[in-house]
Amino acid sequence: MDEKIAPHLEELTRALGDLEKTGIRAEFEKLLAFRVPPEVAKESLLRKFGGKSKVLKVKDLSGNLKSFEITGRVLDLGEKSIRPQDGAQEGPSKLYTGILADETGSVMFSSWKELPGSTGDVINIRNAYTRIWQNRVRLSIGEQSLMSKIPDSPLPSLSELSGSQTKKLIDIGAADFSVGTAACVLQLSHREVLVRGRQSRVISGVLADETGRLPFTAWIELPGIDIGSIIRIEGAQVRMFRGMPSVNILNGTKFSPVKPEEAGKLAFTFESTGKDPDPIRIEEIDSRDSMFDVATAGNVVSVRPGSGIISRCPECSRVIQKASCRAHGKVEGIRDMRIKAVLDDGTGSLSVMFPRELAEIIYGKTLEEAEQLMISDISKDAVYEDLRRFLTGRYLAVRGNSSKSEYGISFVAEKAWVPEEDLAVRVVKLLHRLGPAEEDGQERNSQVSGGGIDLA
Repeated sequence: MDEKIAPHLEELTRALGDLEKTGIRAEFEKLLAFRVPPEVAKESLLRKFGGKSKVLKVKDLSGNLKSFEITGRVLDLGEKSIRPQDGAQEGPSKLYTGILADETGSVMFSSWKELPGSTGDVINIRNAYTRIWQNRVRLSIGEQSLMSKIPDSPLPSLSELSGSQTKKLIDIGAADFSVGTAACVLQLSHREVLVRGRQSRVISGVLADETGRLPFTAWIELPGIDIGSIIRIEGAQVRMFRGMPSVNILNGTKFSPVKPEEAGKLAFTFESTGKDPDPIRIEEIDSRDSMFDVATAGNVVSVRPGSGIISRCPECSRVIQKASCRAHGKVEGIRDMRIKAVLDDGTGSLSVMFPRELAEIIYGKTLEEAEQLMISDISKDAVYEDLRRFLTGRYLAVRGNSSKSEYGISFVAEKAWVPEEDLAVRVVKLLHRLGPAEEDGQERNSQVSGGGIDLA
């Protein structure tokens, strides 16, 4: 057994029992095959399969958590009868659904057991779990879950929790349904969409405050609102798409421009929010389920299989294998190019997807030139191998959107560049993170030459 993974397997065994019989050992090895660090793989499996029960708040919930404890106030509660399938001997069963909230957010729940309370009551749930339903986190209460009513709770009242919570953009996530915020409109565009057979005008764009940015969609007109406007929103819905929250302005949403005297008291302006985001550490990205329009930098430590020239389905743009799309069957594929790389900055790592436009810039070859290389080498892996030689070890900065799953952080790059930061500055920053002893020793024993980073 590898000495590096042995301690993690021992900890998993102590927490979860026989790893071979439960299939957890196979899942652990699968995560390692995806280059997930052993520590991250262990924590992922402990969250997924249980282990020591953790006490969580609504804001801490994410997909596929198991065996945790949570306390919240029931905002809404309903029940419906579920008819058994034909031939089943069981009678009709009841499914209880509703919304549970605490001071950090609210979440939809479903339970096959009757709750020990009603709307407005505070309940404690142990051995709960979560799943993803319609791109949202859903709290599930199963047969093994334990519930109890909490008569005296410090949680906010029903009326307080039922209202639209005012949040900064960075704090809006999958646990939110209705939120309020004050933000600046950075981008704004209009488009026509077909909804139930009728053409509707939709406004979309990007909101920003001092904490971050989020996309928004408005299904109503926004008179007097334009790029640069600072607006206050109440009762907007939060929808999730590919792990990213989006602010949706509907008929019931209240919005109004912020008056100049009030805008002067805010911690942001149109000018401050319009600046390009400064690169942040990967560990900060890892601390959140998703981040919109964020920048980071690091070294390419791996170019993943699936990089290079690929074929896509002309109907759905899925990557196809052997001229076959899993949705549309046999198709004539469209050539494309992409790069899947792992970026590491010393605080963490993430998987970055570079689409064709960025791949051509980073690689220095167009799709047509890459195809010519593949033909001349008479090898379908020629471009992939060339990418590995060319990119591994190089220092890059990327800007785009991130989302986190049990396999780690996925980052879809929209921009990429070589930082102009001096190499000496990077070395000093690294020594500073290592501690004063290393920094002093470096100053005494070595010198770092100036100049830019040569990536040619």
